[in-house]
Amino acid sequence: MKYVTLIIFFALLGCKSVHPTHQQNVENAITKNALKLLEDKRFHSVSIAVLKDGKSTTKHFGELTIGKGNKPNDSTLYELASVTKTFTGYIAAKAVLDQKIHLEDDIRIYLDERYPNLEYKGEPIKIKHLITHTGGFPNFPIKSENKKAFFEGLKIIKIGTKPGEVYSYSNTAPELTAYILEKVYQKPFEELVIEFILKPNNMNQTKFTLNKSDRTRLVKGYNDKNEIMPNFNRTLWGGISGLHSTTTDLVKYMKLQLDPSNPIVKESHKRLYKEGSDFWEGYHWYIIENDNQLLYRHHGGIYGMQNWFVIYPKQSIGISILTNTSFNETGEILEKTVDNLYDDINVK
Repeated sequence: MKYVTLIIFFALLGCKSVHPTHQQNVENAITKNALKLLEDKRFHSVSIAVLKDGKSTTKHFGELTIGKGNKPNDSTLYELASVTKTFTGYIAAKAVLDQKIHLEDDIRIYLDERYPNLEYKGEPIKIKHLITHTGGFPNFPIKSENKKAFFEGLKIIKIGTKPGEVYSYSNTAPELTAYILEKVYQKPFEELVIEFILKPNNMNQTKFTLNKSDRTRLVKGYNDKNEIMPNFNRTLWGGISGLHSTTTDLVKYMKLQLDPSNPIVKESHKRLYKEGSDFWEGYHWYIIENDNQLLYRHHGGIYGMQNWFVIYPKQSIGISILTNTSFNETGEILEKTVDNLYDDINVK
């Protein structure tokens, strides 16, 4: 019996060396997809964070500065760009649960002046239209140099479609959402993000305002001509963009988004507008559900960097991929990379 036990023991050891562990599978999948991405010489660095079954893995590749070999790390600060909108959506969902706002509210009840233009043939724009890009607002604010100018621009917007009927991506609407959230909570939007999301989840490296030390860790990105691009300069509330974060903090954000017991998360993942057979908009989440999977995702693109952030609740998986380059096809390429990475780490 003793020899049989030893044989079984060594056999098990042998199996362990043949079959990679859970962690090795994830690391191998990340490395494979990151190196494949970097074969395209328009990309210079990539940072990837994966959360699977509660275990996190972060890996970094390439160089932040062309020719210097300075690889990013867990302390590197990336601009989240439009992934910031998911934070806006979370606070909007909390405001709904707190009964500070209601999805069916005419947005004008929260504005200090009259805006007869913010309707279409008597149909008002409602809160739910702001957070699903269905209010008929232009993509970019007509005026965005400061908050006063923003409202001046708001007065000359012309709504050309019935609110709630046509999806049209807008960076104007989330800024107005952030203003409304400030008003109902009587606190600056930046403080709301800190109080409701960052502090409770120990996301100490995620912030709008950077100090001198932070700026030394902030990525300077490139366009497809290898020209260094400027970082985003926030002049409004921050409802659309302006947050900076690290891979380790984004893992904490994944954990939040994968928490089924959190009522705010549950509300923020509600399907509010259907677009196509398996595509919905939630509180600034794009939701895809079909026979094969359910996922919540958002893309962020700014002058010199882009990222994809995706949550797969049924598989308890979160993926974030960030790069220090931005050109027309970047988002599409990153999306495919995330899809391939998901397939690789979700192999049974």
